[in-house]
Amino acid sequence: MTRFSVNDRPVEYRMEPETPLLWALRDASNLTGTKYGCGTGECGACTVDIDGEAIRSCMVTIAECEGRFVTTIEGLARDRSHPVQQAWVAEQVPQCGFCQSGMIMAAAALLRSNSNPSDAEIDAAMTNICRCGTYPRIRTAIRLAGRVIRGEERIAAAPPPGIRPQDAVEAVPALRLPPGT
Repeated sequence: MTRFSVNDRPVEYRMEPETPLLWALRDASNLTGTKYGCGTGECGACTVDIDGEAIRSCMVTIAECEGRFVTTIEGLARDRSHPVQQAWVAEQVPQCGFCQSGMIMAAAALLRSNSNPSDAEIDAAMTNICRCGTYPRIRTAIRLAGRVIRGEERIAAAPPPGIRPQDAVEAVPALRLPPGT
């Protein structure tokens, strides 16, 4: 049995110790926000946070996670209030959406250690692949999230989950139609 914490909850997996963390999260914990992309650690769709570091979950076994703290996209902010999640919406980063959870987790880990990264630091940290090529929007969103984290800016972006569309329009000014339309 392997024991560690996932999204601030203790877990115990009765799986082979060599099982990749990705499959434990998806199959045993039903945390499907962590995506399977390549299985070789190249694409980054499966990126999670392990003890504050962005890690490709297809490349680490559950045995290697023993006693550690794992955070998935589902645990980053259940109400989507994390500055990176808010910036992603505000800057309209997602296109197909497949890589987004891994991108968001990598960006959150970067900004936790450096809330004002240079372009070179963003490039070094964001090695995930986006097949849609939204890299300029990703960089813009990371910069915006950094300003939010530093307290320099606020975002009125995504409404919380479970909100009625009518209420979302009232809560998020960007969703309102311009007058006369």
